[in-house]
Amino acid sequence: MKTVRVVAAIIETDGKIFATQRGYGDLKGGWEFPGGKIEAGETPQQALKREVMEELDAEVSVGDLIDTIEYDYPTFHLSMDCFWCKIISGDLVLKEHEAAKWLSKDRLESVEWLPADITLIDAIRESM
Repeated sequence: MKTVRVVAAIIETDGKIFATQRGYGDLKGGWEFPGGKIEAGETPQQALKREVMEELDAEVSVGDLIDTIEYDYPTFHLSMDCFWCKIISGDLVLKEHEAAKWLSKDRLESVEWLPADITLIDAIRESM
């Protein structure tokens, strides 16, 4: 099974987490943390900064690694490095997503998370 290496930004501001609704592909409509594939020669942190700029037109600082999620989807294995992030500049413009929400700690489970992303919710809640 093919392994896809990706990064995810857990963007936190004022006690809320930024969630995005996927706008394309087989997993369209599911909620996820913004991010994407790590390209050749990039560190996970570099990939995360690039992906957030491409997808949301915002610059982030990348903080601590929360966890690396390993998840088997039907057609590929996902390895997702998940980092705390803070917005440095930009307004979080949705370029590839259908919708977005800021979720408080007690509302983290109010959206239909993609299977790999939901496995991170408890760790996020404990750290908030």
